[in-house]
Amino acid sequence: MINCVDVSFSYEGNTIISGLNFSVSPGDYLCVVGENGAGKSTLVRGLLGLKKPSSGLISRSLEKGIGYLPQVYSVRNDFPASVLEVTLSGRLAGMKRRFYNKADIRAAHDNLRLLDADGYINSSFSELSGGQQRRVLLARALTAASDLLILDEATASLDPLITRDFYKSVEKLNRERGIAIISVTHDLPNSVLYATHMLSLGEGKQLFFGTTEEWIYSVNNEHLRADWERGAGDV
Repeated sequence: MINCVDVSFSYEGNTIISGLNFSVSPGDYLCVVGENGAGKSTLVRGLLGLKKPSSGLISRSLEKGIGYLPQVYSVRNDFPASVLEVTLSGRLAGMKRRFYNKADIRAAHDNLRLLDADGYINSSFSELSGGQQRRVLLARALTAASDLLILDEATASLDPLITRDFYKSVEKLNRERGIAIISVTHDLPNSVLYATHMLSLGEGKQLFFGTTEEWIYSVNNEHLRADWERGAGDV
């Protein structure tokens, strides 16, 4: 679905990150990790087609495109959109018509139901809790495209219980629908329980790409390894 070969990104002639070589196949769950400034956001922009590589090649083989859930999504308290309207808006980017058809509405309903968010489908989006809003935005991203979802620090500012619930929702999409996931995150303890592959960035380059198990046993973190060994069988 995604194949990066010797990819580098630069700003104003300054190389931010280089030597990216990784791929994402249908059903993969790739977790992208690295310190602030490691180039994660730049990579996301590149995968979304918003920034061209300064060298190398990014090839895509996607029938229904990429859904994207950004880290920050602010809504005014008086914003009148309902949950259904927010979910449907995922269709806008690829629409040439000025109205939603039955297929659009059915997709929105199906995705809200899949994520157990259909119980508040007619509620105002701005009145939902942070966890409920994240679930609706995930349904919106899924309604936009169902081949691949890119999540950019999707659990930032959520409390631990809501965070774990969110990961369960993403896992459901990955396992039951076979949707590929690319998750950029700092939340290693939760992420490694669900990810099939890891991509580690740092020092302006790619430090690691491989399976989660390979990555777990390559890092010097006994607590993380113990948590993974204990939790992997429960997921």
